[in-house]
Amino acid sequence: MPFIGLGQNRVIKAGIDYSLPAQEIEGFGASDAWTCRFIGLWPDEQKNKVADLLFSRKLDDKGNPVGIGLNFWRFAIGGGSAEQGNVSGIRDEWRRQASFLKTNGDYDENAMPGQIWFMKAAKSRGAEKFLGFVNSPHVNFTLNNKAFSSDGKTNLNPEKLDAFSNDLLKNVEIIKAKTGIELDYLSPVNEPQWKWNEGNQEGCPYTNLEISQVIKSLSKTLSKTRLKTRIQLAEAGQLNYLTNHPDSTKSNQIEYFFNPRSVGFVGSLPNIDRSISGHSYFTTSPEEKSIEIRRAVGKQVAKHSDLRFWMSEYCVLGDSLLKGEGRDLGMTTALFIAKLIHHDLTYANATSWQWWLAVSIGDYKDGLVYVDKSKLGGKVYDSKLLWGLGNYSRFISPGSTRQLVTMANEKNFYLSAYLKDQEVVAVAVNDSDQVVELQLTGIDQNRNAQLYTTSSNADLERSASAARNITLPAKSITTIIARREK
Repeated sequence: MPFIGLGQNRVIKAGIDYSLPAQEIEGFGASDAWTCRFIGLWPDEQKNKVADLLFSRKLDDKGNPVGIGLNFWRFAIGGGSAEQGNVSGIRDEWRRQASFLKTNGDYDENAMPGQIWFMKAAKSRGAEKFLGFVNSPHVNFTLNNKAFSSDGKTNLNPEKLDAFSNDLLKNVEIIKAKTGIELDYLSPVNEPQWKWNEGNQEGCPYTNLEISQVIKSLSKTLSKTRLKTRIQLAEAGQLNYLTNHPDSTKSNQIEYFFNPRSVGFVGSLPNIDRSISGHSYFTTSPEEKSIEIRRAVGKQVAKHSDLRFWMSEYCVLGDSLLKGEGRDLGMTTALFIAKLIHHDLTYANATSWQWWLAVSIGDYKDGLVYVDKSKLGGKVYDSKLLWGLGNYSRFISPGSTRQLVTMANEKNFYLSAYLKDQEVVAVAVNDSDQVVELQLTGIDQNRNAQLYTTSSNADLERSASAARNITLPAKSITTIIARREK
């Protein structure tokens, strides 16, 4: 990088206000869909490299992180389309999903070895929270015997609702037997607002009323066991379905499920988690609208005691700023996502932030790690997006509390801060073309700050800086670790 004198740099003054603590962070994660069922069968050296990038908390000999330390892992409970093959109607084999339940009604506990391997790999590297999510009920329980809808309406056969719940319980039991992991959460519906009638992937639409019926059946089934697994809902297809989207039968989900006066209230069921989840798709631009939508989510969640908001799925499908097509291993996508994480955490008060595909084979902005499209093995490609997420996930530990940052409205610069045990972790996203000199109050000015920088030529690269003046490269994401001021 060419030297830029201090006088030419952009000076930004900011402070951390500890008087108004916000949400407590639960962690960061990603899902094993769709690729891990194949990549988990790759040669040990190759698949362990993938797992290290995603979950490792180790440092290399220079003190730089080996991986991004994800602590949430989402396990895809498939709907049986993989066993059906071409008959499934899902054209792309890599988008079909495996299941323990077979179409003949038997269970094959060894049917998902690749996904089971990744779950064990996540646990062995320090991941602590595990969620099973469902895109479609198993084809044995659907109206058309497919894992997607024929008519854009719910595909779950109402006569097989309890059978669906019993199957999810069986999945929890098999996973526990195979891995020693009892799922912390079950998410039985996913993006229920969409029609899911094109056969591109597994999916099932639901109205809010239909979701409440699923939740009540599953709750009843889980209540008969000693499992601690909790039901998580509702994986809204975009954030304003949680609040004020005009599609009334599928919107206003915070109030519908958690307002005691609602006909769909499920918040008092003993195994319902006090969280509600939504996906950040289609709400990322324009900037003012993006912030407005997230503030509305945060405000609505805050009306209900102990309710938490999760941003539980995102990849770049495309908006006016960035298109989803075309793999990008560089900083453009990394900076876009770092800003989005900032907005989801600071405006919507998300306590957990989860990416879609941990591993991708596609020419698309949907993966943290990319691999060759092969069932036998191949090359592994990290991305700046991976490391940019790591600026958050590797350093903001569960139990950290977000703190208010005071700063002028700085264009293309975003700063958030988190506190745990008197240690401050701040994440600065400098999406400008200028080097920034950050003067940050609220941290101990008499000790050096530790920096971890992701940029075009650095992957969470460790360095030290005087706390009173922190240099942030142009087009970079930097984690700042310091002590709280005394």
